[in-house]
Amino acid sequence: MTEVLQIGDRKIQASEIIPLLANYQLLPQLLRELIIDEGIANIECNLEEVTQAKQRFYAERQLTQAADIQAWMVQQGLSSEQLDNIISRKLKLEKFKQVTWGNKLESYFFQLKGKLDKVIYSLLRTQDAGLAQELYFRLQAKEQSFADVAQKYSQGPEAQTGGLVGPVELNTLHPTMVQLLTNCQPNQISPPARIAEWLVIVRVEKFIPAQLDDPMKARLLNELFEGWLKEQQQQVEVIRS
Repeated sequence: MTEVLQIGDRKIQASEIIPLLANYQLLPQLLRELIIDEGIANIECNLEEVTQAKQRFYAERQLTQAADIQAWMVQQGLSSEQLDNIISRKLKLEKFKQVTWGNKLESYFFQLKGKLDKVIYSLLRTQDAGLAQELYFRLQAKEQSFADVAQKYSQGPEAQTGGLVGPVELNTLHPTMVQLLTNCQPNQISPPARIAEWLVIVRVEKFIPAQLDDPMKARLLNELFEGWLKEQQQQVEVIRS
């Protein structure tokens, strides 16, 4: 039998690796990495790209001196060749994402834009229907500010901010809340509406449209990549089963 690893007095045989990975629930991670390797196999990187990727890698870890880099490699148990492979692999993966889905980002963004838009709103919630109606009339009559009423009567954490919530993406909110907010004009106070056990009153402060900027592009690329990866993993699991 071939020994591939020794930890203390224990010698791990090659035949033990897969069962150990399964026992420690690491097989899905191994499968993920193998699928990535297959996906990026045909991606090429030139010397300049690799050099720049190395510089970014070192900068992210604040490794400014050769001695720092060497000490870090020793700590991680990596050789220079292994470190180069890690950096090149990361670069190839980003290029793979861009080559595969870069031309689909705009259409994907507009498909999701309604969920990616953000909103800042004021919220007041209570479980007392009579109180909710009374507070709504007070707010409509401008007898008190929304902040004062929310701070005094709202029964959620928003009371600490005078009812102010956000900015938050619409896709993170309860569907009924999304409907309430999208049906309101800025500064319009909604009548009490039930969401689960709460009666809520909301006022839209500001809508913030999503922008297809660099952070959003990176996020959407990762979403498309993760969706593809999940499909690949499921196919392999079906074959294995």
